[in-house]
Amino acid sequence: MLFRQPQWVDELPSTNVALRERLLSGERLPSGQVLATRHQTAGRGRYDRTWTSGPGENLTFSFLLRTNAGPEKIPSLPMAVALAVADLLIAHRIAPETKWPNDVRVGPRKICGILAESVAAAGKVADIIVGVGLNVNMPAERAAAIDQPATSMHIETGQTFDIERLLDELLDILVRRVADWESGGFMILREDWGRYCALQGETVTVRDGERTRTGRLRAFGESGQLLLEEPDGTLREIWAGDISA
Repeated sequence: MLFRQPQWVDELPSTNVALRERLLSGERLPSGQVLATRHQTAGRGRYDRTWTSGPGENLTFSFLLRTNAGPEKIPSLPMAVALAVADLLIAHRIAPETKWPNDVRVGPRKICGILAESVAAAGKVADIIVGVGLNVNMPAERAAAIDQPATSMHIETGQTFDIERLLDELLDILVRRVADWESGGFMILREDWGRYCALQGETVTVRDGERTRTGRLRAFGESGQLLLEEPDGTLREIWAGDISA
């Protein structure tokens, strides 16, 4: 895929919501459309968690992917995006970990969240909006106020980054990662995912709503689903949820 020149807006509640509304209103948006904001006031994560950022602090953007990738590939799209973010962090001498299904961490601290939402499907073609929130210039005091361990590129390196330039750099990496995903799904990503994946081989708890399961994170299936080895030896496929050690 090719990304269009990013459209930057000074302030938005949520880039995912704004892009979705434009698409559903009938606007003819091309695949690769990118919407970014310098200040996101009501960003959303999975399970409608909020994720806010101060002006110029973080990289918050969404892109539209119109793809004929089969439904078996769709669950692993956020994993492809997470690997692209990991590539970016490595280029800036930050050691990342990916956390299934859609986070990037530095040690135990979250640095990036990803949210993919299907908007519409016409025949075999699906429209998917992918939102990315990467903590870039967030200071330590703001990270400490978040209700989970968090960090930023600034905290990790002591540097201040140009978020517009950083987006261009990330989009260049995403082109390759998304193209690999479209051609081969999770299987073409699995080796890299295993290299960066946090908690693999460890005993974890998976929570999905009111349901909780505990077992060893054994591996990942052909579509990126988590394979959990339960205490009785049963190998269970998990398609959604939050994991913790």
